[in-house]
Amino acid sequence: MKVTEHIESAKGNTLFSFEIIPPLKGRNIQELYNNIDPLMEFKPPFIDVTTSREEYVYIERDGLLDKKLTRMRPGTLGICASIKHKYDVDTVPHVLCGGFTKEETEYLLVDCHYLGIDNVMALRGDAMKDEKYFMPTKGGHEFTIDLVRQINDMNCGQYLLENMGGDNCADFCIGVGGYPEKHLEAPSLKSDLKRLKEKVEAGADYIVTQMFFDNQKYFEFVAAAKEMGINVPIIPGIKPIATRKHLQLLPQVFKIDIPQDLIDAVEDCPNNKAVRQVGVEWAIAQSKELKEAGVPVLHYYSMGKSDNVRAIAQALF
Repeated sequence: MKVTEHIESAKGNTLFSFEIIPPLKGRNIQELYNNIDPLMEFKPPFIDVTTSREEYVYIERDGLLDKKLTRMRPGTLGICASIKHKYDVDTVPHVLCGGFTKEETEYLLVDCHYLGIDNVMALRGDAMKDEKYFMPTKGGHEFTIDLVRQINDMNCGQYLLENMGGDNCADFCIGVGGYPEKHLEAPSLKSDLKRLKEKVEAGADYIVTQMFFDNQKYFEFVAAAKEMGINVPIIPGIKPIATRKHLQLLPQVFKIDIPQDLIDAVEDCPNNKAVRQVGVEWAIAQSKELKEAGVPVLHYYSMGKSDNVRAIAQALF
């Protein structure tokens, strides 16, 4: 079932969903299940599974360092299939431009189609750690809009090398990212919204925002998007602060602002256990206001841990 169909079936009620990251290569999937299990009582209609792009590692051989490409968190599609089978819930694999050729993307989407996965999240992905700017993979897409177009082409039966016709179409519901405080590379919020509108016009069906800690930024973003003619569901993404380091890390990595009241509360905490509780309470207050405003879904970035997300969900669902 598509994300947009879940939203329509809810008839105005706010749904609960969350995002997980695959375990590190070699780890047991049971760790993932242990963090998903406590959240299933809140009946998420869908669960997002992130995709990590490749990264470089250095292996010492004969006294020299050999540079190799690897993926530390593979298995997104397998995890999606496993979750779908175990919990009977829809999954949303993240599909990236970075690290994949157009052909590899097509094979991934074909596998999704075979497995009955109806939803995909189309993202450009980050630059590699040793790159200052995002560099597209040779033979891959440079921009998310091109990835959206490829997925939408498959929905019309058009594959890279042949047209399969109307009886062989995929039917993916396509999600894309939105940035209430603008994408870190965008020159302005307005220009960022223009790019977002182009993605919707290319076939994107819904939007999930990057994390934010000030609801007013989300409300203003939604209003500006609608004014520009973007009329697909815009799902707020919520990230509960969990450690003191997040005060520096999150603004640095995601180029977002943290409200001074939240900064003060975190800085007054004697330890990270107290910080985690502050993060839960802030996210609960955020979520209650968003739910009262009628957002379609409250989507939580769990980052592999579910105890704080469960505490938030218990207060709302």
